[in-house]
Amino acid sequence: MILVGELSLWIALLMCAWSATTSFAGGTLRRADLVASGERGLYAGVGFVILASAGLWTALLASDFSLAYVASFTSANLPTVYKISAFWGGQSGSMLFWCLVLAGYAGLATWANRNANRELMPWVTGTNALVLLFFVATTALATNPFERLDWVPADGRGLNPQLQNPAMAIRPPLLYLGYVATAIPFGFAIAALVTRRLDAAWLGAVRRWSLVSWVFLTLGIVMGM
Repeated sequence: MILVGELSLWIALLMCAWSATTSFAGGTLRRADLVASGERGLYAGVGFVILASAGLWTALLASDFSLAYVASFTSANLPTVYKISAFWGGQSGSMLFWCLVLAGYAGLATWANRNANRELMPWVTGTNALVLLFFVATTALATNPFERLDWVPADGRGLNPQLQNPAMAIRPPLLYLGYVATAIPFGFAIAALVTRRLDAAWLGAVRRWSLVSWVFLTLGIVMGM
């Protein structure tokens, strides 16, 4: 499963590049087949990011200390709930979790607008795919959580004691859910500028995503208190 997770991260990189390219080409050339291909590419990218995340979670829960990330942020006697939250306990895992949230939001936004805002959607999908491509590329190339150690330690270092608290375990994903949700209004804003659709017709979709961001950020701040 770990090998599948690492491979999935690289395939997700290719799918995001494909989605961004074909979506922008479809919007420019007004070709529905390219637009549809871009949307399918984004869905595929979402699926492979989920597989990559499942691979890391499997390694964390199984205490596979052959991975540098698992050895750095978990230990054999760490409670299961904190092994799960160790996913975002370090930079590499946090980046992959950011990709997971962004992929889920981008896929949901594309699916929710499959019959609406069709003039905007090639640019929305392409922009979201391009943003996701950046974060997947950063994760794969700079902070790969599947990096292996030259030797396997008997135990890991364990999770930072400050993070071994229910509120602190929940707070980071809440903040991520809030911050990342702003990428969807950004995608719609870029689409509106490109198509010169500066009316209020598309603001309904943006308003919902803005509320999602506001709610999660508020909950994260409360948890931090």
